[in-house]
Amino acid sequence: MQAQPLQTVVIVGGGTAGWMTATALATTLKGRVKIRLVESDEIGIIGVGEATIPMIQLFNKVVGIDENDFIRATQGTFKLGIEFVNWGRLGERYIHGFGKLGQDLWTVPFEQYWRKMRALGRAAPLEEYSITRMACKAGKFLPAQMDVPNSPLNHIAHAYHFDASLYARFLRGIAEQRGVQRIEGRIVQVSQRPVDGHVDAVVMASGERVEGELFIDCSGFRGLLIEETLRTGYENWQHWLPCDRALAVPCASAPRLLPYTRATAHRAGWQWRIPLQHRIGNGHVYCSQFVSDDEAASTLLSNLDGAPLADPRPIRFTTGMREQGWNRNVVAIGLASGFLEPLESTSIHLIQSSIQRLIDFFPDDGFNPVEIAEYNRQSRFEYERIRDFVILHYKVNQRSDSEFWKACAAMPIPDSLAHKIELYQARGRLVRIDQELFTEPSWLQVMEGQNLDCERHHPLADLPGDDSTADYLESVRQVIAKCVDVMPTHEQYIAQHCAAAGA
Repeated sequence: MQAQPLQTVVIVGGGTAGWMTATALATTLKGRVKIRLVESDEIGIIGVGEATIPMIQLFNKVVGIDENDFIRATQGTFKLGIEFVNWGRLGERYIHGFGKLGQDLWTVPFEQYWRKMRALGRAAPLEEYSITRMACKAGKFLPAQMDVPNSPLNHIAHAYHFDASLYARFLRGIAEQRGVQRIEGRIVQVSQRPVDGHVDAVVMASGERVEGELFIDCSGFRGLLIEETLRTGYENWQHWLPCDRALAVPCASAPRLLPYTRATAHRAGWQWRIPLQHRIGNGHVYCSQFVSDDEAASTLLSNLDGAPLADPRPIRFTTGMREQGWNRNVVAIGLASGFLEPLESTSIHLIQSSIQRLIDFFPDDGFNPVEIAEYNRQSRFEYERIRDFVILHYKVNQRSDSEFWKACAAMPIPDSLAHKIELYQARGRLVRIDQELFTEPSWLQVMEGQNLDCERHHPLADLPGDDSTADYLESVRQVIAKCVDVMPTHEQYIAQHCAAAGA
């Protein structure tokens, strides 16, 4: 029989993953396919993904979200990077800023000239050649100024901090306006076709059968469809990323609204700090093998900027990914597909990229196995490459104050990560493979920020004269400093453009 177009898509679970999926599909399919989303008010949402990376701007643009409306509705703020505290050695800090570093100069990447001049004592610290890093330090914010070509102001890349529950509510309003039907209730049974094991319906506590042809599993860690029903399997990466628990707590706002996320390394893990307009989101990710739950809670609560607004909420997780993100007629999105700790704020991006892949390989009712296999290949590549980048932060620490950090420095790592480290140590080379998420400037900032040694610079960096190279670096540094001077503070920008009511 000839394959037919799908008639109905059923999304199981709401939250950020469910409503991002519903909004994107409703926008793309334009009412030609019925979309139903099943969620229960009885089931809580994890909601640790309040910090993002710049690609979320593309999602919001595709679904037609105005940036200022979105920031107001989610009590959001802007983000230019992530500050890492105590990750190299105790007392050290650096910022992983978004966007490019420096300006292109002759033949090889900018940092090769910087590295040569730095060794000669004729270059400033790397951060002074990044407009986002310097804006972070100054507490400034401005989106990219597209009408100012050939200027660092044109190269500003930004993301957001926001309240994940408010974001889901905001998206729900858009999705329902575009025809998505929400079904409230608890699922008590999953029905499968006897012939091939495809899911054909979920059965509600009320007895209602919600039937469909394509099912999207956004049920969180539980993986109601992808795991509990289809037994897909899960690949555990805790031997590389040993943290297995987190505590999350909001606290009162601080006087200064910082335009960046902060990740502070503690004795057996790290603490996130995410500033919103109405509160600060905090959490402690830790390894239960090296620290007790009570000690982890004490560490978290003693390192808040303001009074806690709730009791710490515990979260248990196993870092890794499903063996297949798409199995039969079920696609897992969000925590149902896998989990990487939010050290580099990739949780919401992984939702976004899964949605885009689903759209790229959107099926008919034949569910072509070749297309499903390619979806899974691309998903695995993305997860593994982000995994490597997160492992890098742990592996290249030089801390000797705790057994946890010493174990991380000594652990074996994936060959794909070892190759990147070896290339960098030999001559500072950074190679981006097949459009992996994190670009060369991201790898550079973590490696350099955590004191990974590089033996020598690229030989072609010797072609220009030292004086002309040093002069050029200094001109780049000065232009960036002047651009940051004219930027408004983060607070001023929000007050003028997108302050939330009552914030």
